[in-house]
Amino acid sequence: MPQKNLPAFDAGFCLETFKRLISVDSTTGQYEEIQDLTCQILDELGYPYQILHKGGVIAEISPAEPASAQKDSGKAESGADCGAIAVTAHLDDIGLMVRHVNADGTLNVCPVGGLYPFYCVTENVRVHTHGGKVVTGTICRTPNSIHVTEEELRTALPDFRTNVCVVLDAPVKTAADTRALGVETGDMIALDPRFTYVNGYLKSRFIDDKACAAVLLALMKEMKEKGLAPARKTYMYFALYEEIGHGTTFLPSDVKDILAVDIAPTGPDQNSDEQKVSIFAKDSRFPYHHGMTRELQDTAISAGIDYVMDIFTPHYGTDADGSILAGYDIRHAAIGPGTANSHGYERTHMDGLKNTYELLAAYLL
Repeated sequence: MPQKNLPAFDAGFCLETFKRLISVDSTTGQYEEIQDLTCQILDELGYPYQILHKGGVIAEISPAEPASAQKDSGKAESGADCGAIAVTAHLDDIGLMVRHVNADGTLNVCPVGGLYPFYCVTENVRVHTHGGKVVTGTICRTPNSIHVTEEELRTALPDFRTNVCVVLDAPVKTAADTRALGVETGDMIALDPRFTYVNGYLKSRFIDDKACAAVLLALMKEMKEKGLAPARKTYMYFALYEEIGHGTTFLPSDVKDILAVDIAPTGPDQNSDEQKVSIFAKDSRFPYHHGMTRELQDTAISAGIDYVMDIFTPHYGTDADGSILAGYDIRHAAIGPGTANSHGYERTHMDGLKNTYELLAAYLL
């Protein structure tokens, strides 16, 4: 059972917040609307925040006792010496960008972040034009009908450069027709999340990482309602460039630790489970800070939280890595819910989000 006096997990609020977040298209770089929504939610919860010049939102939560008082009373015993901690979840999504308009009016596209064609062919999309218009369409193979496609073309792997395009939901036949709609090179393309919820399972695109952002906001809500404060100054950092590697390459000057809350991909050689929280030992860049990782593991054990340790290679990293690579002298660690089909049509379970929430609450409070 979770430690006594930890705030309860409001699954309904977490789920509704996740649905609010995925209702906004936020392909990496297209940050304004999701940033505005994040600020609106923080206003509703009653937290002060700062907006980053490049995009991103940092909410500050004061500790129950100032760090100086903790030191004077002998409570400053952690490796972080009671400096501030940044807890981060990202709100940018993988997606596409218009590379050029094809002669037949279809769109040649390139990925933004780690979106692979085999994980998105036949998905519905929204093209966001420079003029603010949204044009819908579908990601298609070329040729697009299996019954009239030669065998050698049917077996070819999908490739954005050669045989995958976006077909618009408009009677366009030429590049000029498409450009008349306002569509042009550089326009962002967002995929339909296709959210569904059944038997405790969330199925949707962009569980990475909007579900984890919803967990952070759910904890903030309960802390505000119960009058709880963290043991040390805490920054809740809603980053907007994680999918391309520089979400948290800026940190407030007093941060000593960073904790990334991100998905834990499941797979044949993984311990991660959709109903559990994973504590990350290592990713494809390097191991996480040994001392901070052990603190999280000790917290999970003492709180009775359903957790596993896991390693994620060869194609995984978090925003905590980016802060280290930016040169900050900090400790870094990561946790998150087990999640299937990463960077595709993802799936996790409410129990995994609950265990992530409880570990985060136990560690911070």
